[in-house]
Amino acid sequence: MLLLSCLFVVSARAGTLTDFLSGTPAAEVVPGADRYGAVEGKPPVVPVYAGDKQVGYVYLNSDVVNTAGYSSKPIDILIGLSMDGEILGAKLVEHHEPIVLIGIPIGKITHFIDGYIGLNFVKNPPAGRMKPPVDIVSGATVTLMVIGDSITRSAIAMARVHGIGRPAEQQQTSAPQWRINPDLQEKLSWDALLGDGSVRRLQLSVGDVNQGFLKADNAAAAAHVESDDPQELFIEMYAAQVSVPSIGQSLLGDAVYQRLQSRLKPGQQAILVAGQGLYSFKGSGYVRGGIFDRIEMVQGDRSFRFRDRNHQRLNNIMAEGAPHFPEVALFVVPEDQVFDAAAPWQLQLLIQRTLSVSEKAFITMDLAYEVPQRYLLEVAAPAQAGAAQASAATQASGGWDEGEDSPLWKQMWAAKIVQLSVLGVALFVLTLVFFAQNWFARHPVFYDRFRLAYLSFTLFWLGGYCVAQLSVVNVLTFTHALRTGFQWEYFLMDPIVFVLWCATAVSGLFWNRGAFCGWLCPFGALQELLNRLARLVKIPQLKIPYFVSERMAAMKYVIFLILFGLSLYDLGFAEKMSEVEPFKTSIILKFVREWPFVLFALILLGLGLFVERFYCRYVCPLGAALAIPARLRLFDWLRRYRECGDPCQRCAIECPVNAIHPEGHINPNECIQCLNCQVLYHHKQKCPHLIKKHAKRAKKPAPGTAAAQGMPEAVELKFVPKEQLGSAGN
Repeated sequence: MLLLSCLFVVSARAGTLTDFLSGTPAAEVVPGADRYGAVEGKPPVVPVYAGDKQVGYVYLNSDVVNTAGYSSKPIDILIGLSMDGEILGAKLVEHHEPIVLIGIPIGKITHFIDGYIGLNFVKNPPAGRMKPPVDIVSGATVTLMVIGDSITRSAIAMARVHGIGRPAEQQQTSAPQWRINPDLQEKLSWDALLGDGSVRRLQLSVGDVNQGFLKADNAAAAAHVESDDPQELFIEMYAAQVSVPSIGQSLLGDAVYQRLQSRLKPGQQAILVAGQGLYSFKGSGYVRGGIFDRIEMVQGDRSFRFRDRNHQRLNNIMAEGAPHFPEVALFVVPEDQVFDAAAPWQLQLLIQRTLSVSEKAFITMDLAYEVPQRYLLEVAAPAQAGAAQASAATQASGGWDEGEDSPLWKQMWAAKIVQLSVLGVALFVLTLVFFAQNWFARHPVFYDRFRLAYLSFTLFWLGGYCVAQLSVVNVLTFTHALRTGFQWEYFLMDPIVFVLWCATAVSGLFWNRGAFCGWLCPFGALQELLNRLARLVKIPQLKIPYFVSERMAAMKYVIFLILFGLSLYDLGFAEKMSEVEPFKTSIILKFVREWPFVLFALILLGLGLFVERFYCRYVCPLGAALAIPARLRLFDWLRRYRECGDPCQRCAIECPVNAIHPEGHINPNECIQCLNCQVLYHHKQKCPHLIKKHAKRAKKPAPGTAAAQGMPEAVELKFVPKEQLGSAGN
């Protein structure tokens, strides 16, 4: 009841812009500034001054966009913008990210944030999801992706809401709003459409592309030409916005245009793209993966790509005088993308050249498009004001509209699709092992080699490559999120860890904590593999008596309950105390950190050389957290004989984690599902029950023999002379 009541405790917001400004001199955010002005606007922003001259603005990123990281708490950064939108400075003022608190040096995080200084997203909006200007620090991918994303998105949103980077007269009055004129419907020839800009063209020769690669400092790519003739046409690409009535009717013809209009939702737009030359704007990616990876739509700070479901192939362009193109495609803007029909946009062409089997080079070329003015109608002034207010309200409620760009967690899942596929196969194989454990247990040599291979996969791929080590911090963060406002996106930021947690939760209903602790924990795999090497080199093994081991195992539950209690008071402090786990030192940071942490991890691993899985059995708070619900499991898969425990003690003696009580039953809280007892259960040369049973069968006479029918196997007949029998002669 106490734990349930904790779910209804709500914590207050840690800090505000005013709070953080009071402890941060203006010069630390905007170099050269000496004071702050008054807080103004929504989201709040503060002008900064050098003397009497305003030199920029300062705002808090978490006031503008969602900045919650892996801890589910905001990552607060003060960001300074110049009058034209350039990022002048950025300072991390508060966070609760566990990997930064106790693992990654703060200097590396500061270096990553400083990489955004000098960028201007007002003058140079990012095309799609911008690659961070500084390399991601290993072990802090989620945290740094959130930081970089929040800096980019908040700078654009603040410039949009407060008019930063626009001339003063434009800041006072919003720019005119336009919409497509639906009443203007006329058919034009191909030449007329080209003449007024209804159709735009991008034409590149092979030589133009060569120059593009040279400007990108890639001479190797410039040498891998598609043709020896630099004047040969590389690509000629045309684009038009055919959801505009006159343009659509002229290029598509009446029948296709009417079908298109019946498909389009209100406000949805469509684009026609045609091309010819050596290079295809379609490529073959849309056939393999359903996405057109060579073209990207860019409008302002938003971008997206078309998928196969947005595409329709056309045979011809119907406008009078239009040439024949080998590639003509009609694309519908996806419903989940925000696209202003009256605003300019660019069709960005990705050009690639293959340098080797594993190396490719890329450059981009833009085809700019703007609907001609004569197809537009100006929106009335009251509607302009309403639109501006709605835009400001959207920004104030948490940044730009999430529909404008796919959420960060979705992009991280897309980037991890290969790793997720490998993990899915590994989990499927492990599930087969558990369901077919009786078959595996009957083949002890094969099973032992399989387990060795799987533990190696867990250590080197899951832990070393994917850096996917679950931690008690995840448990504390999850319970904290339940109390303070649960949102799935916090936990979806790290796809591999999320899938591992789901697999651990589901497997707990079948096999308690053993699926993770015994098979999927990289640090557990490291301990077991090191212990195997220790036994191989004859390091003596200490066998701790069961009743002593049982009491020592209680230590990990005490550690977990202390950490859980601390998290209810102060999650950040609890995260620091969770350093009792050596996972971050050994798995995440590969022992590259301060010597006390490395020494602590080495001591625990050293104890594991003499006592198999010492840390797992007696210290691990994560194991305790997973063991607590072990009694909720639905099935009991481990098989036992009546003699197990009385008189036979072999399984209990050989259990690597002392999970078998001397009386014979298995403690599900401590069992790691290594299946060692099941191998013994089926072993005809090691299991006393099977040895005894086999011996009885060996002594039992074969059916059909005299012994099997109750007669002696041999009868000796002895003849005695009659005179010796006396009165018994008969």
